[in-house]
Amino acid sequence: MQDQLPALPYDYAALEPHIDQRTLALHHGRHHAGYVARLNEALEPFPVLHMHSTLWLLLNPSKLPANIRTAVRNNAGGHYNHSLFWRAMAPAAGDEPQGAFADALARDFGDVAQFKKRFAEAGSRVFGCGWVWLARAKQDGALRIYSTTEHESPALEGNFPILVNDVWEHAYYLKHENRREDYLAGWWSVVNWHEAARRFAHSSTFGERRWSEDLGHPRLVA
Repeated sequence: MQDQLPALPYDYAALEPHIDQRTLALHHGRHHAGYVARLNEALEPFPVLHMHSTLWLLLNPSKLPANIRTAVRNNAGGHYNHSLFWRAMAPAAGDEPQGAFADALARDFGDVAQFKKRFAEAGSRVFGCGWVWLARAKQDGALRIYSTTEHESPALEGNFPILVNDVWEHAYYLKHENRREDYLAGWWSVVNWHEAARRFAHSSTFGERRWSEDLGHPRLVA
């Protein structure tokens, strides 16, 4: 089964005014769709690889034919990261985390405000193209902020992604031009804290089972 572009859980205008309709349409319908198309093209001569999840492809480069490893890493990475990014946002969001997830943020960052400050700072420091993440660390279960370049992910080191923001310029340039800090500061108005809390609860079982076979897209790992 080939990979498919996941449908957005909202329409292209739903994240206005922070993320404009044109940016979201291009980002999802061209950038993300391009990663999916190129991943399928790379895998086409090797249909047995379609049996594996997107994250499996990223975690097992030595099991891939040498001539497609770079294409798979780049495009499966883009597909995986963007699919998490779309679900990290929601229309009319902007509430605050609650319950056990909020307690964990307070435990590991002091409070939610401190987490937001450190997350935005990490995103602003990414040089060039990349991502900023909140993930549950494999080592000790603590929540930590990670930044990655290109289409890398903390999942590749065994950490469980909770929340992610895309800081490639194509994510914000039409609206915010080169003002990444403005984009990062306003992003909290569209953050889907309910999804982040769901992922946090789900992450509590990693280590006890293969969390890489997560719920969601049948070829993608959520």
